[in-house]
Amino acid sequence: MHALPQVPFLPRGERKEEGDNQTSPVELLLLGLSNVPKLQVPLFLLSLMIYMVTMFGNLLIVVLVVTDRHLHTPMYFFLGNFSSVGICYTSTLLPRLLASFLPRDRTTSAQGCMVQFFFFGCFAGAECYLLATMSYDRYLAIRQPLLYASLMNWKLCLQLAAGSWIAGLLISTIVTGQFSKLRFCGPNTIDHFFCDFAPLLELACSDTTVLRLVTLIICFLDVVFPFVFTLVSYICIIAAILRIPTTMGRQKAFSTCSSHLIVVTVFYGTLIAVYMIPRTASLRQINKVLSFFYTVLTPMVNPLLYSLRNREVKGALGNALRKTGLEISY
Repeated sequence: MHALPQVPFLPRGERKEEGDNQTSPVELLLLGLSNVPKLQVPLFLLSLMIYMVTMFGNLLIVVLVVTDRHLHTPMYFFLGNFSSVGICYTSTLLPRLLASFLPRDRTTSAQGCMVQFFFFGCFAGAECYLLATMSYDRYLAIRQPLLYASLMNWKLCLQLAAGSWIAGLLISTIVTGQFSKLRFCGPNTIDHFFCDFAPLLELACSDTTVLRLVTLIICFLDVVFPFVFTLVSYICIIAAILRIPTTMGRQKAFSTCSSHLIVVTVFYGTLIAVYMIPRTASLRQINKVLSFFYTVLTPMVNPLLYSLRNREVKGALGNALRKTGLEISY
């Protein structure tokens, strides 16, 4: 992967002379979740606990999917990819957030900010497409149960999973490339806990028309299209479930997709709220809380939803614990 281009960052009001290729090495100040000194230690401990739980839960899902042959199915293959995205996603944001609670460590370089923005975009895009892929998998399983094995074969599984990761990579590369062409001015302060699109755009002092147009197109491809596809898939799934004649059959069918439906609702609900709420001074704290919810809390909750509501995952965990000489009861 090519190195990200240097980001021109100039003090506000200073104009870059034509032909001058030098840029100012400027550090950005991330204000974080709160500026209240008394809250720094509790927030640090809370974030550290969330990070540890998230990493443990998602790593556990990945290990179970890889090692337990009962989970070698398309549904759990996609779940393993989804948990891998959660690991990468969290590792992009939380270490920097933890560092922001330490004294005199809230600054980051402009280049470092672009790197975080790039990887955040990669994994966020991949997550959107993986959610759409998982909904399509459940649609085929419920709507075409007899043809499911032949339709959702391993070749298609690999193509869909690889396509999700590649789509996130390409989309983030395009947006970050456009961002790197802008000049940024002071005050070099980002009122957020990570380098997100809107806070970075507020620091731009050059024309952002092209970037806004590209981002509008990208948002349709990266967020709107997967969301609509997922929504339509679940409408079809619910319609198919309602046509099942027996109550037990409907309950069994719904149990296979209920966890994923909850994840989709929470993720897209908070994501849409974050980018619909205007970034006015009075609403910025609410924006931070919602951003914290979909970027930090959601990856932590996902393994709990899939394990606590899924008999196969609990069975695989029980088998793994028995192999190590431990016992567990559900």
